[in-house]
Amino acid sequence: MNIPVRFTLLAALLLPSAAGWSQGTRTTPSVLPSFQSDHELVDYFHQVVDQRQRQIELAASCSGGVAIERYERTAAASPVILGRVTDMAGAPVVGARLSLTPIGSASITGTDGRYRLPLPSDSVVSSRHVMLQVRALGYLQREHALTVGPRDSLQVDLSVCAMALSLDEAVVSAQGFAAKRSDAITNTQEAGVDEGGIVKLHGDHLVILRRGRLFTVAIGGDDLKPIAMVDAFGPGIDPRYTWYDELLVSGDRVVVIGYSYQRGGTELGIFDIDERGGLRPRGTYQLRSNDYYSSRNYASRLIGNKLIYYTPLYLPYGLEEPLSVLPSMRKWSPGTGGTGPDSGGRFVRIVTAQRVYHPAGWSASSDVALHTVTVCDLAAPELACQATVVIGPSGRVFYVSPGAVYVWMSDAGRWGGWPRPRRRDVSQAILCRMPLDGSAPSAVGVSGSPVDQFSFFESDDGNINVLVRSEGWGDWMWGPEWSGGSASLLRLPFADMGDGSQAAAASRYRALPTETGGTFHNRFVGGFLVYGNGSGWGRPATDGSILYVVPWGGGPITRLVLPHGTDRIEPMGADAVVVGADERDLHFTGIRLDRSPAVVQRYTLSNASQGELRSQGFFYRADTNDSGVLGLPVRGPGRPGWVHLIEGSASILFLRNHAARFDPLGTLEADGGSARDDACKASCVDWYGNARPLFIRDRIFALLGYELVEGRIDGGRISAVRRASFAPPVVRAVGG
Repeated sequence: MNIPVRFTLLAALLLPSAAGWSQGTRTTPSVLPSFQSDHELVDYFHQVVDQRQRQIELAASCSGGVAIERYERTAAASPVILGRVTDMAGAPVVGARLSLTPIGSASITGTDGRYRLPLPSDSVVSSRHVMLQVRALGYLQREHALTVGPRDSLQVDLSVCAMALSLDEAVVSAQGFAAKRSDAITNTQEAGVDEGGIVKLHGDHLVILRRGRLFTVAIGGDDLKPIAMVDAFGPGIDPRYTWYDELLVSGDRVVVIGYSYQRGGTELGIFDIDERGGLRPRGTYQLRSNDYYSSRNYASRLIGNKLIYYTPLYLPYGLEEPLSVLPSMRKWSPGTGGTGPDSGGRFVRIVTAQRVYHPAGWSASSDVALHTVTVCDLAAPELACQATVVIGPSGRVFYVSPGAVYVWMSDAGRWGGWPRPRRRDVSQAILCRMPLDGSAPSAVGVSGSPVDQFSFFESDDGNINVLVRSEGWGDWMWGPEWSGGSASLLRLPFADMGDGSQAAAASRYRALPTETGGTFHNRFVGGFLVYGNGSGWGRPATDGSILYVVPWGGGPITRLVLPHGTDRIEPMGADAVVVGADERDLHFTGIRLDRSPAVVQRYTLSNASQGELRSQGFFYRADTNDSGVLGLPVRGPGRPGWVHLIEGSASILFLRNHAARFDPLGTLEADGGSARDDACKASCVDWYGNARPLFIRDRIFALLGYELVEGRIDGGRISAVRRASFAPPVVRAVGG
């Protein structure tokens, strides 16, 4: 039994009192305040450091356990556990989750730290031992054993200890993991906004990024021929401890986006590509940043010839040179000696104090990040980049529309984050809008957190629409896989955003139903928000799931029962397709999206599961309004999602969608002959996948590791007509 705090109530009660935020008629400026000079910015950073040090000292005095402040047992009509959760200083802990094993009941603390956890009577027919678990973001998770009887009312007041996590620890943990045009080949979220991926199209050539190398394959006319192979990093670069994951093509420029743990920042490798598919390194640029990896999101976008990418910079302890933490860039100069972050040339700041902003309603705590959006002109002879920074709490989810970058900042960041501040606004969050025309950002106080970038949609009516959950971790690392709590749809006019001193009105939130358990997936498709739960990176679920369809502009909510989990939601023309697996089979369910949303078609691929979890692993090519072909990498039955990191997809399934019916076309499969020992020097785990369905003009391809297989549809079936391997030469041992 799950009794979450009503999200609309949470927003109404929490935000007006948080950090001075107010609601009502706007009397404040419509944009965020910025710093007027370097001196003013330095003073601000010193204040943050001093405040954080005080909080660290408080956390150091914490015993690290759960203290029972009060424990009483009285009689009741049915069993219940209730009480209050505070920190060691006595301040209420908002949004703490309390659960009872093995019964499974759960509750969440409100703004006063209180909770109420009723137990089903049939689960306590006699006295039994249970374990009360307390989990709150920024606090150590602890358990307390209890004995509860059929008519017991237990009053249990708890105090929990803040978690101290250093920036160095967070960085080490990360090291262990290391536009829909007619010619688009990337499954993007927004038309006209290309996303960094592993394969792009340049004229008559495919450009492919894999395991630290760039490849080109000629596909013009009737060609299918490997052309070029170069390192994905520039001359003189040590590629160790660097992940080269994202690729974009603008004009005759190829950009490879990577992150180096050795050099401590983002790398942009620029290559020239000619009409014959030849590649030539042009230059390497490095930027100061922290890791931006997300299990679902991409760091880079391309709009026209403008490269747009997001990077966080967590404010470090000890600021001997405060301005050195600001976004900076250098062009790599080979031969300068050394391998660390200080080798390779001098960093130059790419942001002025006047382009560093801070929400007026937010007082900096120990949980501080410089959320940085950098825009580079790829058409310029020499790469020129400018950054915009908004200072806020470190938890983040970002989304790029054709006109703006949105960053949702919250305290729920980086797997525990910094010690909790000693104040009531522990669940504060900020939604920031950063226009791409260079004008100043605006922001508003909000509550909860989106799950991922698909939780956002900027509609043409001047609103930003966001699905938020009360227990959100942001999209850092595997944060989206652990979101939970109640859900709400925030529909916010741009005009409500200002200098950050006000909160979104409670009336802007629409409470939504949610089902407990599973990994959450959501997507805006046309005029609807579609969401449900699946298995994510874990093993496929054994039972079905509930899918909700919500008209985001207003109207009744439709509840659909699916016999499988919801692991992927994709637009399919004006409708949607939901993909999910059970322990044995992979299911495709077509959803009609109109005034009466309904399941209209289903196809089941026996003994299969998804071969790629990334959004770009799917593609749908529409032929007419109600007809098209989709492709998705697949593998064997019951495989957990994380397997795609270590095993390449063996095949790609193609389905025809026509008149509310799925017709299987078959699969294009790898022959397994590609080189296994490719002498990989960098990015030797395919975090962003290695298989893609490709629809290019009137041809169909399957990218499968180092193989490119061309298929042809004839008589309602697809078959391989030829294939090409672009694998590096096999490296053999001496004498072998």
